[in-house]
Amino acid sequence: MKAVRYHAARDIRVEDVAEPNELGPNQLLIQPRFCGICGTDLHEYLAGPIVTPTEPHPLTGAQNPQILGHEFSADVLEVGSDVSAARPGDRVAIMPLAFCGQCYFCLRGLNHLCVRMGCVGLSWAWGGLGERAVVMDYQVAVLPEALSYQQGAVIEPAAVAEYGVQRGGVRPGDSVLVTGGGPIGALAVLAASAAGAGAVYLSEPNPLRAKRAEVLGATEIFNPRETSVPEELKERTGGIGVDVAIECVGNAHALDDCVMSTRRAGTVVQTGLHVGPAEVRPMVWAENDLTIVGTWCYRVYDWQRIAALIQSGAFPVERVITGEIGMDDIVPEGFEVLVDPEGSAIKILVEVG
Repeated sequence: MKAVRYHAARDIRVEDVAEPNELGPNQLLIQPRFCGICGTDLHEYLAGPIVTPTEPHPLTGAQNPQILGHEFSADVLEVGSDVSAARPGDRVAIMPLAFCGQCYFCLRGLNHLCVRMGCVGLSWAWGGLGERAVVMDYQVAVLPEALSYQQGAVIEPAAVAEYGVQRGGVRPGDSVLVTGGGPIGALAVLAASAAGAGAVYLSEPNPLRAKRAEVLGATEIFNPRETSVPEELKERTGGIGVDVAIECVGNAHALDDCVMSTRRAGTVVQTGLHVGPAEVRPMVWAENDLTIVGTWCYRVYDWQRIAALIQSGAFPVERVITGEIGMDDIVPEGFEVLVDPEGSAIKILVEVG
């Protein structure tokens, strides 16, 4: 079968590999349909291997070269003898995290914090950018008929963004700042609106991406290179600041803007991944009685709820999709486009097969 495999930094190849030939009692054989390119994939492309394993993974045994793809929808082809989550012919979205079910965190329902966590498409034998894959029964969620394969492929990043909104405690009527108009930031704008926020502001320095983000329905979009985001937001909130700020970039300037834009006793959520150290001002946190929240992934049992939210129309995740490409074009028209800091693309989906 054809598969997109990660070998090393800037070494991603479309290759012919053996199809899956074994299916355990709790596993499903699936045919991926659409798969997104994630920011984690981009980090691997530019500076990896980071999370793709160079030695056998402690839970899954997988190691590079790795079939990529962890944001994807699929058709079910076969199921193991003990599978009841889906049947052959079902359309599904994949929750890619793999967990042990036995560690301190798994036993407390915090499976996304499993000490041996793996991930389909990063540290698993298979990925969504292969024409066939094998996943566990707890990793599949049957898609409602009203949802497209493309919407199904965006559930995974939507879950990341929605978890940040949940952790921030966004309530109806709240004012919210989101920094970064990339996939997670764009989805955070939509998720905050779905949670009932009264005003959602977006900070994005790339004018092309900011223009793309206009379809998200943000109250206002600021360019942090041209204006002081905290001053702009203090002016719009009577000198108080926003209730919640969600940092979706992963750099110190954006985090500082979030801190300085948030009202006293407000909440700052760190959703973007910092790849290096950041200088912070904890005295400001203390003086303003701020709650600083970190997030990692999402709750593994939220797929059906998020699918229902998308189906309702309240969470129109399809608005972040800015392109669809084929597998053979994944490097020049996918990875290279997305790593361009001046590019306009937000979420590119790959049609598998």
